Amino acid sequence: MREAVIVSTARTPIGKAYRGSFNNLAGPSLGGNAIRAAVARAGIEGDRVDDVTMGSALTQGTQGMNIGRLAALRGGLPVTVSGQTIDRQCSSGLMAVSMAAKQIIVDGMDVTIGGGQDSISLVQNEHMNSHRLADEELMGMHKNIYMPMLQTAEVVANRYGISRDAMDEYGLQSQLRVAAAYEAGKYDNEIVPVTATRIVWNKETGEQSEAEVTVSADEGVRASTLEGVKGLRTVIEGGTITAGNASQLSDGASAQVLMEAKLAEQLGLQPLGAYRGMAVAGCEPDEMGIGPVFAVPKLLKQHGLSVDDIGLWELNEAFAAQSLAVLKELGAVHQRHLIITDHHSERSVVLERVETSARATGDLDLVRLAVHPADAVEQTLLVVHHKDPPAREAGWCRRFRGGHHLD
Repeated sequence: MREAVIVSTARTPIGKAYRGSFNNLAGPSLGGNAIRAAVARAGIEGDRVDDVTMGSALTQGTQGMNIGRLAALRGGLPVTVSGQTIDRQCSSGLMAVSMAAKQIIVDGMDVTIGGGQDSISLVQNEHMNSHRLADEELMGMHKNIYMPMLQTAEVVANRYGISRDAMDEYGLQSQLRVAAAYEAGKYDNEIVPVTATRIVWNKETGEQSEAEVTVSADEGVRASTLEGVKGLRTVIEGGTITAGNASQLSDGASAQVLMEAKLAEQLGLQPLGAYRGMAVAGCEPDEMGIGPVFAVPKLLKQHGLSVDDIGLWELNEAFAAQSLAVLKELGAVHQRHLIITDHHSERSVVLERVETSARATGDLDLVRLAVHPADAVEQTLLVVHHKDPPAREAGWCRRFRGGHHLD
């Protein structure tokens, strides 16, 4: 039976939306940087790639017109390499990796690329097309179908009994972990530096100008204290969500090169992980962040596994309320080895944590589960990774907050 393995990965740094380094970087260039680096790290020629699948939640403007194909070309792949785009909102990139794996397992392709990207700065702005966005008849059937993520997080916090104090403590922990991870060099092998022309504004005059910048680290990581986090005002009056317990809006991209296992062996490539399967589940739109609670059991059942069989968990952390509610409902996960990823804007890029955080040092014997909500749909991707001791991952829990916040 054919097997799909991940042989390389690369991601851009995460840029703050609107005010960050990628606020003027076109969509194809954003994704192209990740694709180019991933192919180079795999040590293959671009013409060996059979297809590119990129996930994006904002497929219009600079990310329209099939961003998968455009990013592939911008990444230096020849015109003979095709591309496609998948939109499953927050889990678009995770779905892209799954599709790339299935193309190898089912369709007989040998080399594929799966990745994701989003440019909040250039798409989610005053030019965004919202003409006839809502379907009134659909709203008559499901009144909360268009509820913004911020409001859904408040619903989750209230419905599942997650307190403001618990969220603030969790959010601070995430910031401290990502800071420790940077200090320990945990991201050195996954981030590719990106040079871009950034728009900057003079605070006093409001004058706009351009400046070339080279970015090699994520923007938005900030030192804080529990007192500082607790002192932040809520986004909604009377609510619990603040910039300290939710992720910032960001721009970024990630790409993974997948290959048929026997070919990877022939080329002497050491896989980072092997694809095993995916499960999806729907839930009420007003609590979309709780989706993993319904998807995880389905995937575990498909593979004859239990919660205790999973050696490493990854859970998207768009909001602390969401993460804590999922942990609470899934039970035993909290005391096991857990990574929380948080790319609220870069909705598709959660997958880069799936493929990069465990580096190969032994046999493929670490079972890893990655989950990511996509509005009212939840995706779960099971990857079997090379053995990597938990101590190596101790600082990998990340949050990016501050600046512009939420929908």
